[in-house]
Amino acid sequence: MHAERRFGRRRLLQAGLGAGGAALAANLLPGPAGLPGARTPAAWAAVPAEAPPGAERLGGGFPDWSRYARLADATFDDDAEPAALKPVIAALKAQHVSVIEVDTILSNWLTDAEYTAHLKTIKTFVGLAHQSGIRVVMYYPSLELISAGGEKGPSFYKNSHGKDWVQRSLDGKPNVFYGSLVVWVDPGDESCWMSPNSPWRDYYLDRIKLLAATGVDAIWPDVPIYFDGAADWCDASTWAATAFKADTGLDLPTKKDFNNLAFRRFVEWRHRNLHQWQADIAAAGASVNPELVTFSETVSMDYQYATLIGLDGAYTRQTPGLSQCWEVDILSNYDGMRHATASDWTCLISMYKYARAASGAKPAWAFSYGWKADDASLVMAEVLAAGCNAYEVKTPFKSDSADLPMRTRMYGFVEAHEKELYDTTTLAAVGVYHSAASRDFVSPSPGNGMYVTTKKPAGVKEWWASEAEESCTRQKWLGEFRGTVKALVFEHIPFTTVTSPGLTAADLAGYRALLLPNLQAVSDAEAAVLRGFVSGGGTVVITGPAPTAYDQLGTARTELALADVLGFGKADPLPASKENRFGSGVCWYFRALLGHSYLANTDQATADRLLAPVRAAAPPRVKLVGDRRIHLEAGRLGDDTIVQLVNFSGFGDTPAAFKVTPAACSLSLVVPAGKQVKAVTVSSPDNPSPAPRPVTWTVSGDEATVALTVTQYSLVTVTMG
Repeated sequence: MHAERRFGRRRLLQAGLGAGGAALAANLLPGPAGLPGARTPAAWAAVPAEAPPGAERLGGGFPDWSRYARLADATFDDDAEPAALKPVIAALKAQHVSVIEVDTILSNWLTDAEYTAHLKTIKTFVGLAHQSGIRVVMYYPSLELISAGGEKGPSFYKNSHGKDWVQRSLDGKPNVFYGSLVVWVDPGDESCWMSPNSPWRDYYLDRIKLLAATGVDAIWPDVPIYFDGAADWCDASTWAATAFKADTGLDLPTKKDFNNLAFRRFVEWRHRNLHQWQADIAAAGASVNPELVTFSETVSMDYQYATLIGLDGAYTRQTPGLSQCWEVDILSNYDGMRHATASDWTCLISMYKYARAASGAKPAWAFSYGWKADDASLVMAEVLAAGCNAYEVKTPFKSDSADLPMRTRMYGFVEAHEKELYDTTTLAAVGVYHSAASRDFVSPSPGNGMYVTTKKPAGVKEWWASEAEESCTRQKWLGEFRGTVKALVFEHIPFTTVTSPGLTAADLAGYRALLLPNLQAVSDAEAAVLRGFVSGGGTVVITGPAPTAYDQLGTARTELALADVLGFGKADPLPASKENRFGSGVCWYFRALLGHSYLANTDQATADRLLAPVRAAAPPRVKLVGDRRIHLEAGRLGDDTIVQLVNFSGFGDTPAAFKVTPAACSLSLVVPAGKQVKAVTVSSPDNPSPAPRPVTWTVSGDEATVALTVTQYSLVTVTMG
């Protein structure tokens, strides 16, 4: 089973808080409820004044509580009693959880009366959580409906609207199946996937409005996708055919064929169609409660899966009131990242960086999966370094923590350092362009490319893939993108990901260099923005055999979209490499897929060739000397420079047993004229306390240098004045 088809719906371990409430509470850490309505800071930190609800909405119009969220699950059934709910909330509070994701029975086929009755329980839980100063986000599947016992008994598909509302594949197959296909559907249950273009739309949105009235702080619509587990290339229902025709003027294609323009239009249309569905969910909730926000669970990351299931999270980047909780999968359901290679870790970094970028200015919540305490904390370190908010969970079921003391320690650290983690402005002057059109239409292939390593290590129960074709090293576009990310990580060059949907000139402000890996498919609007970036003084590095040779639907252009920037056209011989001055900037072109080569071979000469223009245009403001498997991120907060270091040096070129290997390194940064270093501190969740520890530094010329040893994660604060 492919890991990306797990989605995170871990209902197998639903904890009934009626009779089972005491057992659940016994497994959670007890502790004080804390100050009502306030975060509980570490003893050494100043207590922040609490703003009244809704007084200040930062982060793309999202409230502060969502920007600083530390998430965990609380799962209960319809017979839950308030007396059983209170100790669960208190225990989560003691673990420094600030937002509870509540997963109840809303996955199931419920009558109107059953749904309305259950909302009373939800409202009770929300009230109790708010009394403890904890926010509540309500999980509610957006397109999947499960009928318990539906294989042999009554079901939504067989006995209600399912046959009319179901998603259908291009050959007409209904998207419905019965247990055992996926981990979250019990044997004997029915899973029916609905078309968002059918009357299910009003059915679901009406229920969202009722849910919004319970006082929940956010809605969590689960994976709004065209699910491909039982039927490929949905939705071709009559509802979708009508919507597609109205939008494009075309009839639906009858089969998968990337050479067919109608099929390519269908691929892109599904992204917009699902984006509108999510926007409508967010609007429905906000129509009842204007303070309500929405976080869609999004399983498709930077790799090829978005093409297959339609859900592209970057399409929602600028949509008000709507962000994502990204389900970033790991290598193994029952081993986590314990047998990863160093290249697999750079893939994980790439996914979290993409999640942060695709959420725009809004909070980016992300699954932080783990199997044991040590691998779980290292994964969470990457969540934090990317600027995402962790939803800590033990794979593969979301009801459990990988380790409660680890969660408590890590979340206590996050709580103590939330400003440094979420209020910094990046110092990265380098961007890596993630082209949705190139992902969709450049060299389509069977694999999804989530990670590099496809061969299951000896002794490991389960692995994310079983075929070599699944590896991102087999993907022409994705391999080039992932290899570029790997080169930047290994060279300790801070960077951010830039997503293509809705690209504007403002999105590129502050960058000095932009890498465009295997950029083949671009719209005229994208090309204009990129042209303006170079003309205005920026440096771009374009790789690949057909630079900007296709439009946003994968149709061949008569001329390269950026021929003037590249310095050659379609009729000219394709150079092996070329440097071309354009306006005040410069374009570097390499025909070879340098990133793809580096991903597979980790060849230093290849990295130097790819990154030489980047180093010249955007010398890093913070430098690291040390093992290349130390991931560096740098930002600014007031007069402080904030550096995050994540050490995955215990991982090599082949899978091996997990180990934590402390790494010595030195960090240096330029001290601006007229400034001097006042203090340097290091904070780490690896320490007994999250409190910052002062460290010494040296100054030589205009550079200050700090010697450090990083266990798993260190946060360095350099204060200048």
